[in-house]
Amino acid sequence: MLTVNFDRLGLRPGDRVLDLGCGAGRHAFEIYRRGGHVVALDMDDTELKDVRNTFAAMFEAGETNESASATAVRGDGLSLPFPDATFDRIVASEVLEHISDDEAAMRELARVLKPGGAIAVTVPRFFPELVCWALDSNYHETPGGHVRIYRRSELVERLRRSDLVPFGAHHAHGLHSPYWWLKCAVGVGNDEFLPVRLYHRLLVWDIVKRPLPTRVAEAALTPFIGKSLVVYLTRPAQLLGAEARA
Repeated sequence: MLTVNFDRLGLRPGDRVLDLGCGAGRHAFEIYRRGGHVVALDMDDTELKDVRNTFAAMFEAGETNESASATAVRGDGLSLPFPDATFDRIVASEVLEHISDDEAAMRELARVLKPGGAIAVTVPRFFPELVCWALDSNYHETPGGHVRIYRRSELVERLRRSDLVPFGAHHAHGLHSPYWWLKCAVGVGNDEFLPVRLYHRLLVWDIVKRPLPTRVAEAALTPFIGKSLVVYLTRPAQLLGAEARA
């Protein structure tokens, strides 16, 4: 299940790409599949091990361009272990809402992005997230949980202060908001509740099979209750003068 539209991000084979807070690796795998040189970064060693294993399996199965590369690195978004202007593209999907000093993380993302490069930032959308917080405090009051809810204007303004310039935005995952509302209504950890289990099966069916009925429903719901907000930004080359010409 991808949140970022890689065509809109401008991903090209051979691009060096950072997936910040890669989690289980869904975006990193697609970057690798498309021929990018991907660095999947997270703080969870268990998930990073699984990501490395999947990268290896993809290579063995011939699922990616032979010139592509993939690595998984443990790291902190507040102090990225990379030189300035390292990456052509960056994905930061569902990460910033977990970080107390989100503007420091944004500055780090801008620092490691090449002049003229592009970044996709995704966060939970304001209204669907607000409903989840109201229904069950356990949804966000957990270690490493969400510490804020973003309005689109607030997110864009904070990113602008890091010298990142937006060039597009959209919402994603219209089918997922009702699922999370249902989970929060019965207790976010109550996965055995039958309606929750059935809805989860529906989402898996949609992800795996992409049948027409769920595709139509997703397209209809996403503009109104899409679970995620996706913003695309660039680091203008003219802001860095000599570095941009190097």
